[in-house]
Amino acid sequence: MKNTIAVLAVSSLLAFSACKKNENTTVANKTETSQPEKFTVDSVKVSDSSKIADSLTISFTSKLLVFPALKDRKLLDSIYFQNKGIKDFSKKGLQAYLENDKNKYFKSVKGDSKDWISDISYAQDWYTNSHMNLVSNENDYMHIGYAWSSYEGGAHDNYGFSERVFDLKNNKKLELKNITSMPKAKLESILMKNINKVHSGTTDNGDDVKNSDMLLVEVIPATDNFYFDQKNLYFHYSPYEITAFAAGDIVIPVSWEELKGTLNKEFKERMKIK
Repeated sequence: MKNTIAVLAVSSLLAFSACKKNENTTVANKTETSQPEKFTVDSVKVSDSSKIADSLTISFTSKLLVFPALKDRKLLDSIYFQNKGIKDFSKKGLQAYLENDKNKYFKSVKGDSKDWISDISYAQDWYTNSHMNLVSNENDYMHIGYAWSSYEGGAHDNYGFSERVFDLKNNKKLELKNITSMPKAKLESILMKNINKVHSGTTDNGDDVKNSDMLLVEVIPATDNFYFDQKNLYFHYSPYEITAFAAGDIVIPVSWEELKGTLNKEFKERMKIK
């Protein structure tokens, strides 16, 4: 009877040990299988001003997006192409970068102003602004809009735009050749034909203004400053790029129908273009 009890005790201990071993193995396996970091977007912003003389106040505003889940260095360099020298793409790192950028701007203007500050005859507010905005993120195509504006004396301020689309599936900036194989000359002829499809505005007298009336170029270039939606491919031009400043920025659409037969197969499938 004692031998039977001993055998049962040993059997129970072995079974318990095997069970614990399986539990530990399961826990270890769960630990090794990590989930991909969820795509999130945050932002940092710096806004400050400084009065450098009775006649001049300068201000600095800049906003950067933060992408905690993006780790590819080449992709990040392309996203922050306007901000050279970023080493740390974390929220803390980008905040520090903007603070340093602001300090360099203030120091630069204050240093230069010694030669001409006395020439300013009335109070002025100079500024530099730049912003990144997430416009869309669909089918692993992330569209970021970049805008900047500044005023440092003169008749009016200056401003401009950049549009960039990033292929998050392949960790790269999307190029025009990744969308269409249409020859450049043919695409440029479509841009010229479509220039008035987006209304530019009206004159002080209330008359309609056509974008084509203020063209500064004979050929509208098919640039990398593009984005798209379910209906069209859009090319965005800043003031003075193709038209007079009075026309403002110009957006020219090119429909998918106009690009029919030239669309990249992978792009067409991902965007579900018929």
